Amino acid sequence: MSVLLVIPARYASARYPGKPLVSLKGPDGEKTLIRRSWQAAMAVRGIARVVIATDDVRIRDHASSFGAEVIMTSSTAINGTERCAEVAALLPGYDVIVNLQGDAPLTPAWFVEELIAGLYAAPEADIATPVLRCDGRALNGFLADRRAGRVGGTTAVFGTGMRGLYFSKEVIPFTNRVYADSESTPVFHHVGVYAYRPEALAAYPSWHVGPLEMLEGLEQLRFLENGRQVLCVQVDGRGLAFWELNNPSDVPVIEAALAAMA
Repeated sequence: MSVLLVIPARYASARYPGKPLVSLKGPDGEKTLIRRSWQAAMAVRGIARVVIATDDVRIRDHASSFGAEVIMTSSTAINGTERCAEVAALLPGYDVIVNLQGDAPLTPAWFVEELIAGLYAAPEADIATPVLRCDGRALNGFLADRRAGRVGGTTAVFGTGMRGLYFSKEVIPFTNRVYADSESTPVFHHVGVYAYRPEALAAYPSWHVGPLEMLEGLEQLRFLENGRQVLCVQVDGRGLAFWELNNPSDVPVIEAALAAMA
């Protein structure tokens, strides 16, 4: 199975402009967010090609400087999935296209490897995405973000056969229990990585943005709103912290996780 991995990156983020070029301190010095995300992608086994997809020359020039392959995409793409669809149209012939978001440098390689294997084993699925069971610490962090008016992680609920039912920036399903930091909870963190079948990805830009995608600001909801099957693949963090860079306040959290991985 031939796999293309795309890292969508845009400069004009509404919540955090210039985010891909933000510097993150780690045991290996200071490196930008997009460079650390590219390094995470390059660690994944079984990938035929890794490209960064952007519409911004600042990101293009920086990514090229550290050896990444860059594909320029249009400024009209409204999310990473549309940007991946553009790249897939330019680079046809792959069995699976993976979208590793440019704000998730802590993504372990095995998340992506297990995601690809999960999609391969479920021919009925159009797209696969990882979910990670929250412990009490992670859940309490999500709840604290919401109380403070910040958008933290996305949560997911799924049914029989791990078929995705809904994804939300709110914490779902509802629970009013207080969990200890190390305690397992019924809430699953949606990890912002996707593996698409080429046909479903090619169709995606032609679908209208539905009310759920518009309200939540979550690109994967367009698949659900158009009756496509989204497979949730449960992954194990193996004791590592996982967090995306959504807000400036996430920088020290990610830097601490990078230090802990040394």
